[in-house]
Amino acid sequence: MLKEVKYLLLAFFVILIGFLPFYLISSKPSNSIEIKKLDITNLEPVVGKEGGVLKRTLSSDPKTLNPVMAQETSSTAVIGPLFNGLTKVNEKTLLPEGDLAERWEVDNTGTVWRFYLRDVKWFDGKPVTADDVVFTYNQIYYNDSIPTSSRDVLTVEGKPFKVRKIDDKTVEFTLSKPFAVFLNAVGQPILPKHILEKSVKEGKFPSTWTVNTDPKEIVGTGPYKLVKYVQGQYVIYERNPYYWEKDKLGQQLPYIVSIQSQIIKDPDVSLVKFLSGESDIYGVRPSDLPKLAENYKKGDFTIYNLGPTPAITFIVFNQNPKAPIPKYKLKWFQNEKFRQAISYAIDRVGIVNMVYNGLAYPIYTAVTPAQKRLFDESYYPKYPYNLKKAKEILLSIGFTEGKDGFLYDKEGHKLSFTLITNAGNKERESIGNIVKEDLKKIGVEVNFQGLDFNNLVSKLMANYDFEAVIIGLTGSIDPYFGQSVWLSSGHMHMWNPKQKTPATDWEAKIDQLFKEASIELDPVKRDNLYKQAFKIIGEKQPMIFIAAPEEMVAVKNKLKNVFPTVWGWYKGDYVFIDK
Repeated sequence: MLKEVKYLLLAFFVILIGFLPFYLISSKPSNSIEIKKLDITNLEPVVGKEGGVLKRTLSSDPKTLNPVMAQETSSTAVIGPLFNGLTKVNEKTLLPEGDLAERWEVDNTGTVWRFYLRDVKWFDGKPVTADDVVFTYNQIYYNDSIPTSSRDVLTVEGKPFKVRKIDDKTVEFTLSKPFAVFLNAVGQPILPKHILEKSVKEGKFPSTWTVNTDPKEIVGTGPYKLVKYVQGQYVIYERNPYYWEKDKLGQQLPYIVSIQSQIIKDPDVSLVKFLSGESDIYGVRPSDLPKLAENYKKGDFTIYNLGPTPAITFIVFNQNPKAPIPKYKLKWFQNEKFRQAISYAIDRVGIVNMVYNGLAYPIYTAVTPAQKRLFDESYYPKYPYNLKKAKEILLSIGFTEGKDGFLYDKEGHKLSFTLITNAGNKERESIGNIVKEDLKKIGVEVNFQGLDFNNLVSKLMANYDFEAVIIGLTGSIDPYFGQSVWLSSGHMHMWNPKQKTPATDWEAKIDQLFKEASIELDPVKRDNLYKQAFKIIGEKQPMIFIAAPEEMVAVKNKLKNVFPTVWGWYKGDYVFIDK
């Protein structure tokens, strides 16, 4: 998602999709550059060496350093290494495993869970207790005065979990009904009561831990602590000396003791930094392959094929009645036939070939080949590229062609809208230009603009001051964790967020299907409910889905225990530098 609901232990290793381009691979690119298809099924880390500095780049400044308030990957990229939840996801099995919780028990009804905490300390040396867990849930996540998308995934049929302390190291969750992905849901970051309770009581929590906060004040439990952040320049981390995990020889993890992240908005500059040795990890775009091949030296770096990504690229039109856009445009955007017409005018296959060098998948709903249980090309509706059909639909809903060749609505308004995306993302900029030219052929004027990513996110998520946007979602292991996007009440329901009651019958139906799926324990039946929901989304096209790319990452060979996946790095704490 723009913000992932789970925080991977080493989120800084993940190629973050919300602001970087989507990255692809070729089985045999020019100049015989080696690309490794990595199957981690039987791979496990070896004992490594402590020490060294990992160098990486970030493509944007964070908007906040508060994990509860973060809604975009520019923030979670920086915050991710600082915090832990009760559980985390094993990137190999995609199943939950213990994080702050060493173990848990569930009663025979499936509704009462007890978690037993490890002996973990905060960055300031104070112990993590059940009080911190109860505080995080009851006073932060379930606090209606704190706007957070995390709350969307911490309820069962709209009802919050009941969270109470049993003793200092035991906390109990009581659910209204059995909950299929409960163990994944409690991967949300746990926060320190002794640090944050005052700001919560004073109503200041949403403005706590801003980008101007002294890093020493940000107290977590993660593998790294933030020691310095200079806006527009760099972020520096040091290993958390109190971090709980050790290797089998008792050595402190993570092995790498420091991370230095330069903030570089231009991905071309990031590529140069990687090739010059100033960074150790780089997410590869299709256009990078010739340059990488040119500079390829066996033994210097390896490009890993991570396979299909769950990430999606799409166009979304603003259907929010409160948005500061002309009412006549709102009327267009709310018409499903209008959206379907635009969908037919999107040359997905051409975009896959021209923008992604053929290394992506055309998509028509929010399911990609990475989500194997849900991906079914024959099940979901398709909108093959057909400009004639697109124009016919627009004419059928009342638009007429003017002498200038552009279409006009019944009130004489020219069919024109502004389409924005994040500047510097070459893939999205290319998509925007292709869309602009194709829509012009059927009488639709598109004003295409690139904006700074954080400015774009503010327009999309805060003031709703946009008409249409090209953006992406990272995807999630289970559709439930996309509820903030797909539920009509969701904070990230981008076309019309935070509805008190569903604005349309089809949105109400999706709400119902997601509600049923959340308590359906039979995985086949559960998948079928989600497939029905995504079929409706495909039919109504609230987002005009374009492509799901494959992903690859280049890593310097001095890094060992390297196991990247599209879901994160498996055993990321075990990565070490072999000098």
